[in-house]
Amino acid sequence: MASLLLLGGLWVWLEPGEVVDAVGPLAPGWMLLALALTLPQVLLSAWRWRLTSSRLGLPLGWGRALREYYLALFLNQVLPGGVAGDAARAWRHSRDSGRRGSAWRAVIIERASGQLALLLLTLLVVALSPLWQGLLGEALASLSSPLVLGVASLLVLLGVPVTRRLLRRPPVALAGLGGDLRRSLLASSVWPRQLAGSLLVVLSYALVFVCAARTIGVTLPLGTLLALVPPVLMAMVIPLSFAGWGLREGAAALVWGLAGLAPAEGVAVSMAYGLLVLVASLPGALCLPGPSRRAAAGPSGDGSGPGEVQVEDGVVAAAE
Repeated sequence: MASLLLLGGLWVWLEPGEVVDAVGPLAPGWMLLALALTLPQVLLSAWRWRLTSSRLGLPLGWGRALREYYLALFLNQVLPGGVAGDAARAWRHSRDSGRRGSAWRAVIIERASGQLALLLLTLLVVALSPLWQGLLGEALASLSSPLVLGVASLLVLLGVPVTRRLLRRPPVALAGLGGDLRRSLLASSVWPRQLAGSLLVVLSYALVFVCAARTIGVTLPLGTLLALVPPVLMAMVIPLSFAGWGLREGAAALVWGLAGLAPAEGVAVSMAYGLLVLVASLPGALCLPGPSRRAAAGPSGDGSGPGEVQVEDGVVAAAE
């Protein structure tokens, strides 16, 4: 619903013709490059999940990690909220490992690693890019307005009691999160690998966005595009839409407008990016549970013993 409302608002504000006019001659080569870039992106993400899980004592094979991650990407694209796929892989891993809390926290920490890298990159781009220097000064000046201060105070008043309650009575999946964070994300032996892997994943997001722009004929300089992308991607962190649709396009319109560019062009690029990501996630549909696979597996997977390949809920997984 949120996606439809936001897209509808943009449709009224910009006029459909403006967005269509922003699309130039299509370039299939750039589209293929964008899809190719998503493969190392998924490989790095699956590696990050395996690294996090191993630090929590949860073995996770390469094949299973890749299949589960592709399935999660697909479900995140077609189900509300954008996190249903991650919840599904956490649930399956918790069921098969018999360690519910650790499996859920592994996914939470793995996703947090990526979001922290995105936040870091966004802050660096906004602070260092010449495109944002003047805008940053104006934004800092506006923070002293009574309205902004009032809203910030209200958020603090609401957030402090909620945070205290969560600390006193954390949900089951979050109990022990502090210790797991130290082991799998903050330890000196692991945080450089987590940071490097997550930054490479975020960089791949940005490059796919650049390819989306080139696919529809947008000719903005590479440096300008790379400066615009991280703030747009930050909007997708909010789990209130289908795969970021609406939030991402609204952020693109705002960011393009703040940079003195045509908002319709930003919306067109953002929509092209969304379509490319959807296409890239389609291999995950092959991992959806299916009755034919369950029937072929029989009551004990595929008849294999412990340590062999088994079929569970339609997803082929190596028994740990």
